[in-house]
Amino acid sequence: MEYYIYNIPVFVVNEPDESVDIAAFCAEVEEYLPEKMLHNVEVVYIGQFRELKDRNAMYNNGGIYISSTEPTNFDMLENFIHEVAHSLESSYGMMIYDEDLIHEFKGKRARLYHLLKGEGYHINPLLYSFTEYNKKFDNFLANEVGYPTLLSLTIGLFASPYGATSIQEYFANGFEKYFLDNPRTVRNISPVLYRKIEEIINDDEA
Repeated sequence: MEYYIYNIPVFVVNEPDESVDIAAFCAEVEEYLPEKMLHNVEVVYIGQFRELKDRNAMYNNGGIYISSTEPTNFDMLENFIHEVAHSLESSYGMMIYDEDLIHEFKGKRARLYHLLKGEGYHINPLLYSFTEYNKKFDNFLANEVGYPTLLSLTIGLFASPYGATSIQEYFANGFEKYFLDNPRTVRNISPVLYRKIEEIINDDEA
């Protein structure tokens, strides 16, 4: 059976769990995402790929790769929309990651520093100032703090805990929240990020 998201081919390399319906997944993407958001996506692969390593999905050179081990359609949808956000960085990176977004992100990181310090979690404060992904900081959040604790501390600060790991994930998680949850939530939590997403949506050249 052939699958498409708009006119983008979807290849199933390894069959997913029986609870996942690929045709329904493709239809759900079209329900949630305008076609213009996918202008950098040429193909979608679903399967088990060495390149994914410990990730559920990735965007690379026009292709979105999604693990066939995802347990539900919604998990696949979340990961797909997240990777679409990363696909847009090649076209809109300069606009997205300007001083305004950096300032917003660093302000949230500073607030996170004080929240975690108040809870007794300590790491080199300099790491909070890095906007790019840092493995040591990611491990600190994931393994020492733990995402359940991080979730409770970052409600109203980040769209999701993973958005605290880097400015790229901050954008992608906000993008995901915008289309799957409620744009007003993103506007209330991250007004600069919300404005960036709106600018992409309203770009007539996309």
